[in-house]
Amino acid sequence: MACNGDVPPGDEETPLLKKPPTPVPWAQVLILLFLQLAEPLTSQVIYPFTPEFVRNVGITHGDESRVGYYVGLIQSIFFATQALTTLHWSRLSGVVGRKPIILIGLFGLSLSMYTFGLSTTYWGAVFSRSINGALNGNSGVIKSIVAEITDPTSLPQVYAYMPAAWSTGSTVGPMIGGLLSRPADHFPNTFGNSQFLKKYPYFFPCAVPATFSALAWVMTYAFLRETVPSPVTLRSLLKRQQRPSSAEIPESDNAERPYPLRQLMTRRVVVLAVINYGTLSLVDISYRAIQPLFFSTPVNKGGLGLAPPAIGKILACSGILNIVFQFTCFARAHALWGTKLVFVGGLLCAIPVYVLFPVMNALARAYGVGRVVYSAVALQVTFGCGVSSCYGCIFIYISAASPNRASLGATNGLAQLLVSIMRAIGPAISTSLFSLSLAEGYLGGGLVYTVLLAISLVAIAFGTTLPRQVWQS
Repeated sequence: MACNGDVPPGDEETPLLKKPPTPVPWAQVLILLFLQLAEPLTSQVIYPFTPEFVRNVGITHGDESRVGYYVGLIQSIFFATQALTTLHWSRLSGVVGRKPIILIGLFGLSLSMYTFGLSTTYWGAVFSRSINGALNGNSGVIKSIVAEITDPTSLPQVYAYMPAAWSTGSTVGPMIGGLLSRPADHFPNTFGNSQFLKKYPYFFPCAVPATFSALAWVMTYAFLRETVPSPVTLRSLLKRQQRPSSAEIPESDNAERPYPLRQLMTRRVVVLAVINYGTLSLVDISYRAIQPLFFSTPVNKGGLGLAPPAIGKILACSGILNIVFQFTCFARAHALWGTKLVFVGGLLCAIPVYVLFPVMNALARAYGVGRVVYSAVALQVTFGCGVSSCYGCIFIYISAASPNRASLGATNGLAQLLVSIMRAIGPAISTSLFSLSLAEGYLGGGLVYTVLLAISLVAIAFGTTLPRQVWQS
């Protein structure tokens, strides 16, 4: 749609001006995409073996119906603690610089994954995941850097690759978790004599993303450029040294100062951009949380009864397909249909995603876990790629919603705060409902899918409130 010159400059429907695309600083973008791999690697490497870990540590006392509750807590606690700190990390990054905050986050990811792999008790694993989330505010900070090194003409091109980076981590993470868990049992000729790996059967898969995060720390320190002009050092901040007051800054510079948090609480930022990001995340994380649990649950209990290596392979194939889709289809779809239509269309894909869960179990009961069931799994994975395409769209809306570039950190922090809350309650709600549905037989075990379908419809309704044209910052 062409830009209408009669539209007031501050109107929410004002589109971005059509300009020739500016060159993308690919060297820095590639570093950021590499850094983005760390969070999905560390968060999703545990998915294939978490149900098995929960059963083995004895926290459920052999009660299969309670596995989902404890799996959900491990998955949710990362995002719960992240929600407590992410806004502070994002706002702090606008003062001390983006780079120091990313370094702190990568250190937290690496440390927590090593300690998770060494956990022999359930609550030790929960503590490790808590540290993981509390020290990690990188997601919002990385998005702020992307918006700072690009402009509206090149931003959609870069944001098209960010879901692909997440998908890459989501591909490799489950593959590592599924293939490398219990190496002494799965590879007895190589690791069968290792008493260390017998005592800590999940250290090997956890050590891989932990080491990756450590390498990412080195890359960040050596090559990532700071984008905040004149950042205050952490040492100065700890000494309570103040930056110059607003009155001491020339008026030309004042326009680029961060807005106070209360001034960001506008309909454009909170109601449209942030809430849509939150509902999307709730729909997506709920699907990602119950999928491996559904795969590992016995067929007669409502799942497919797959082993961790098989689950890892399915999740890896899902990620590979998602990567191919984002690289080959997203930019074309965005150019053809626009940001809003791609976003709403992606959310519509959540409906068949959830409907296919009970369908797959019914097929497994009727025909066994064979070609027919795996065809349904492939169909679900394909629709899941549509849901993932929504992220590139909502990142564009959030960046455009920021009143100025100096407020990008706080705007992304607000968005990440709500998303962390949603990602904390999403696994807890979905996995608990999954266990409750199986234990009590509500709606024939399908209560969880009915609730998640209803949440998807709410997300679609919110998506329709977004403007067809992205705002002009």
